Amino acid sequence: MSAFLTAFDAVLPLFLIILGGFLFSRTKMASEQWVEILNRFALWIGFPALVITLLSQLDLSAGQYNRMIVVNSVYFILCILLAFPYSRLFRFTNLRRRTLFLVIYVFWLLTLGLLLVETRGDTPFHPGKLALKLVTNPLLMSVIIGLFMAVTGLRLPGILSRSLSMLSQSVTPVVLFSLGIFMGFQKIGDIKEWGHVALFALVIMLILPGIFFLIASKTGWLEGLDLKASVLEAAMPVGLTSYALSQQYRLDTSFTARVVLLSTSLSLIFLPLWIVILG
Repeated sequence: MSAFLTAFDAVLPLFLIILGGFLFSRTKMASEQWVEILNRFALWIGFPALVITLLSQLDLSAGQYNRMIVVNSVYFILCILLAFPYSRLFRFTNLRRRTLFLVIYVFWLLTLGLLLVETRGDTPFHPGKLALKLVTNPLLMSVIIGLFMAVTGLRLPGILSRSLSMLSQSVTPVVLFSLGIFMGFQKIGDIKEWGHVALFALVIMLILPGIFFLIASKTGWLEGLDLKASVLEAAMPVGLTSYALSQQYRLDTSFTARVVLLSTSLSLIFLPLWIVILG
């Protein structure tokens, strides 16, 4: 019961901010242009500041997280690649298939995920243009900078670190508010559409983490806190980064937004359940 109350206490403020954005759109206090402006702030400023702030605080020089990083990276890559057979099974459009690459998990999402989004489009593939897009992508650059600082042990000057921290703290409510505005301009959708959303949420929050837990625990690849942290991370709801990137790349933003909303709601059930299972 305490695990459920903790999850409820953590998730409720998120829905209140989404509700605020929804009411702003419904009362015409916000236009659809707000969505793009808020998401651009998140992708170009907020998320990069958050990534650099978090990664720069890690100490990877001792190599104590090596096994955990490798195992989780393999899991996330496989999850992303599963978008191919999953989308074919349910006959998703190419747009929806590209959207899945972003909806499934932050390092591999910003590297392999963006690579697949760029190369699986309808336009001809140009390696030079792709390389330029990746090099100028603020999210990818923030991951590289943050990892470099984590590995080398470099630290930002205090005033710069505090500035980035302030920006990073603003990105979550900004994107949540944007999500609420976006949903306010959308139709509710039919049962079939929400059925796809619900099934996808169950797969990424219950089925795949369950398989990951069984394999990792039985083989001894991960143990103790590393195992618990990895399984809980795998069972987390779809992040806001996916929604913001989906809107930026003109993908199936409606599907992504619904997955974010439903998976966040289901986290009230699944995360306490995983906490009990993991002990």
